[in-house]
Amino acid sequence: MEQSIFLIGICGGSGSGKTTFAHKVLKHSTPDGIGVLHMDSYYLPELPKSQYTSTGKPNFDHPDAFDWDLLRTHLKALKNGEMVDAPVYDFSESVRTSDTVSVGPSKIVILEGIFSLFDLEIRNLLDIKCFLHVDSDIRFTRRLHRDVKERGRSLESVIAQYYDTVRPMYQKYLDPQRQYADFVVGEETDVASKILAARINELNRGPQ
Repeated sequence: MEQSIFLIGICGGSGSGKTTFAHKVLKHSTPDGIGVLHMDSYYLPELPKSQYTSTGKPNFDHPDAFDWDLLRTHLKALKNGEMVDAPVYDFSESVRTSDTVSVGPSKIVILEGIFSLFDLEIRNLLDIKCFLHVDSDIRFTRRLHRDVKERGRSLESVIAQYYDTVRPMYQKYLDPQRQYADFVVGEETDVASKILAARINELNRGPQ
């Protein structure tokens, strides 16, 4: 009997806590057979010139900033029980490196990213769709701390980027993805992560 592969999408704006939420889910899940795919890894090696702002800065918060063909190909392969070599993106230099990270084969695969529910073809591959809805002030503060501490950004550049692209792109493209979610999670993610993990454990065990 062919084993079913389950794909789970975790979506939300930058700073909404997608990666943290995914880690909480993994913490409460059966450890074997779960892979995680980070959509941030699928930024295009070079953004099209149409996705640069009037000040000459790349717009990383637009759907066209991502390598959709590669992401779809990898998700389909994972859905078929295969392994993929996910790209590695260097945020300090804003470039895709030559390194890759192996993901799968896994019975459960979590896709987390700002546009994980954006594409119809990808939505149709997902078995569970989750959206993290977090207040904009909290998202901005989290992004500020992360980009300065982990990605070597200056305070001024993070603030400028937020008002230039992050905020308007969230309103135009990210927030509307809520309508596609099976459930929406607020700022308190502990209970929600345990519930999702319990469902994952059921899927992992298979029919009793």
